[in-house]
Amino acid sequence: MSVEIKVPALPESVSEATVVAWHKQPGEAVTQDQNLVDLETDKVVLEVPAPADGVLEAIDRAVGDTVTPDDVLGRVEAGAAPAAEVASAAAAGGQASAESAPGSAGDAASGAAPPAAEAPAPAASLDGLSPAVRRLVREHGLDPAQIESSSGDGRLTKEDVLRHLERRAEAEAAPTAATAPQSAPAEESAAAAPLGGRPEQRVPMTRLRQRIAERLVEAQQNAAMLTTFNEVNMQPVMDLRARYRERFEKAHDVRLGFMSFFVKAAVEALKRYPAVNASIDGQDIIYHGYYDIGIAVSSPRGLVVPVLRDADRLSFAEIEAQINELGKRAQQGKLSMDELTGGTFTVTNGGIFGSLLSTPIINPPQSGILGMHKIQERPVVEDGEIVVRPMMYLAHTYDHRLIDGREAVQFLVTIKDCIEDPARLLLEV
Repeated sequence: MSVEIKVPALPESVSEATVVAWHKQPGEAVTQDQNLVDLETDKVVLEVPAPADGVLEAIDRAVGDTVTPDDVLGRVEAGAAPAAEVASAAAAGGQASAESAPGSAGDAASGAAPPAAEAPAPAASLDGLSPAVRRLVREHGLDPAQIESSSGDGRLTKEDVLRHLERRAEAEAAPTAATAPQSAPAEESAAAAPLGGRPEQRVPMTRLRQRIAERLVEAQQNAAMLTTFNEVNMQPVMDLRARYRERFEKAHDVRLGFMSFFVKAAVEALKRYPAVNASIDGQDIIYHGYYDIGIAVSSPRGLVVPVLRDADRLSFAEIEAQINELGKRAQQGKLSMDELTGGTFTVTNGGIFGSLLSTPIINPPQSGILGMHKIQERPVVEDGEIVVRPMMYLAHTYDHRLIDGREAVQFLVTIKDCIEDPARLLLEV
């Protein structure tokens, strides 16, 4: 009995998705609830499980296809015994000539011809691709089954994919007589091949990248963005971390980083300047009575901003633990839509990539974003003396339609004061 594999209901405000990876091929055995196919929306990657035990009978939507809710992705032959698949593979192997390599079980069941001798041996298993491998395969529109695996178990590594791309680029760049029609003029043959070994490749944007581009343009067009800067002496926080880090990690089983200090400082500043925590909706201003802080995280799919709900109620340990968990799940593409929606203010840290100074862009419909940067020892003047301190530049980009310059500057100064005197965060003064 055939059971259809359908696109599930998509998250609110999302109308379509793109097929980015199939983890089984026709003829391969599947188990109920096993992830069969990944769908990418403009915010998250959804996993579509197998509806029943059996064999993948057919794939109706290929990688790169756009789908909508309830579209049929493929079909599973429910109840098909694995023994039938093995027998089918054995029969196909018996028909193959001694000179050619036998096809996979999936090839035999689907009637596909065995690969040619010069083709790379497909990976033995398409399950368990690492996030880095999935990203490369998706970005370059590759079929994992056509990539040669260097491991004995058929597992694909990042190096396997890069080697495959390098070979493909070399093949595309090499002008050969066989690729040009014999009757074509010499100048046409030369024009068809890249000159000087300078290949180019056109690949479609992922849905997330498209959405990021749309939101950045939207922010630039719809908000009157302005950025104010300041610098903060990180020595007090660094001394505090050095003093309590070991006990903190033993007590809470989580590392004490800088982000929890900045989230706490941002919440304190938002309490004092509610306009920075507000948003514009048409002709109205919405003042939020809660503090949901977005934390910008780099992932293999692009920049995502998971949200810490009710950050004002979280302890330092809870903030660090949640950021750590959200970061891991962002790398794995496992963030849910709920974790990526909402947010009243955002914190981004370009310093982890070495950025010394930048102007972050607001995450609509929010009205402000705090940019952290690299900590660098610089000479500063204290009490008339030149001393060396670990300094960080801070940037606060805000929507000038809603927030006046005085409020924006005082907001950033509040964060600076809290970081340079961390006791303020506990005493709320």
